[in-house]
Amino acid sequence: MKKIVLIGYMGSGKSKIGENISKNIGIPFYDLDEIIENVEQDTIKNIFQAKGEVFFRKKESVVFREFLNNNDNFILALGGGTSCYANNHELLNQDGVVSIYLKASIATLVERLSKEKSKRPLIAHLNDAELEDYIRKHLFDRGYYYLQAKHTVAVDNKSVKEISAEIENLLA
Repeated sequence: MKKIVLIGYMGSGKSKIGENISKNIGIPFYDLDEIIENVEQDTIKNIFQAKGEVFFRKKESVVFREFLNNNDNFILALGGGTSCYANNHELLNQDGVVSIYLKASIATLVERLSKEKSKRPLIAHLNDAELEDYIRKHLFDRGYYYLQAKHTVAVDNKSVKEISAEIENLLA
């Protein structure tokens, strides 16, 4: 039984890495945001706009807990803030859960996210200098929660294949 949970800031590669590991080791990959969208029958962007962040964070926590309790053998990518709310970080150290923080530097995140701003409503309006400040503040605020993961894997200057291999070695 493997419950692999990937955490980290947006742009750290949780989905790409999760999908790659899934193909390599034959365990299904899930993205918590996609699960929430299916449950709510709406997009994350619309949920935030229509119902607010408090509603979203409550729903996110309930869906995360239910998924962990009702499924075995999976790789799950959390949203960038999931582990920082509703004591979700405590779930990262449960027996049977292998939690991995994909740690990216501010420079790496700025480089990646500046190319994806149009797909990410929380940062779409920011210029690159504002984006760097936004990321810096979030990483400072969220660092404690991210470091609750059982493992930390640095992702700077590594390919998806290299990061996946490093994680697969942790799982062996």
